[in-house]
Amino acid sequence: MKRTVEEVKHLLQIIDDENDERFQEIMKDERKSVQQLVQRWYKQKEKEKREQQRFSEMLRHEKSLYAQGIRYIAGVDEVGRGPLAGPVVAAAVILPSDVYLPGLNDSKKLSESKREELFEQIQDVALAIGVGVVSAKEIDEINIYEATKKAMMKAVNELAIQPDHLLIDAMQLPLLIPQTSIIKGDANSVSIAASSIIAKVTRDRMMKKIGEQYPNYGFEKHMGYGTKEHLQAIETYGVTPEHRKSFAPVREMIK
Repeated sequence: MKRTVEEVKHLLQIIDDENDERFQEIMKDERKSVQQLVQRWYKQKEKEKREQQRFSEMLRHEKSLYAQGIRYIAGVDEVGRGPLAGPVVAAAVILPSDVYLPGLNDSKKLSESKREELFEQIQDVALAIGVGVVSAKEIDEINIYEATKKAMMKAVNELAIQPDHLLIDAMQLPLLIPQTSIIKGDANSVSIAASSIIAKVTRDRMMKKIGEQYPNYGFEKHMGYGTKEHLQAIETYGVTPEHRKSFAPVREMIK
């Protein structure tokens, strides 16, 4: 008896190999709706293959280190260098060597819902995660570059496992751990991409809480960046303790 189109659709969701006898049987089905489902299956498999290749390419730095016998590799990244308000947040993440997280990428290239989804997946699979936070007040005291380094070092020190090597997004840290600085690391290393997502989601959640404290500023929308709405709010309501007073627009408004 011929399968219904709905049955074929369900079956194609669980078939992985075109050599599967059930797939070969479906291929012989001449109904137009079934052939469309087959074409969709091929497109999906091609998409999955491209994603696996992209992920494998993003693993090249890690693979090179694993080949040298290095076991624990921590990716390190930060978010929040540019905003006029809120902390700078860094994360350090050690992933297992056999990790596969489809869709993992630079946090800036992902939608908020995809970041949240990956945040949970990284939390589930990571061997260790460390987060470092440096407040706006401290950024004003030591400058944003030093604050970024401090947040990154805090994140590394928070790891429950001592890393053998650090992969860092465009930065060198004054630590005794061997490290590699990678330009655009969050788009070129799985470990750094994972840390960028942890840092970004952590900071966004913090900014939403700050937004509840100061409802007139829209922190939960612009995350502290210098948008027109944010600058207007500073003009109208003044500077909060969460603002970076050493940053030009805020500094000028205080004057």
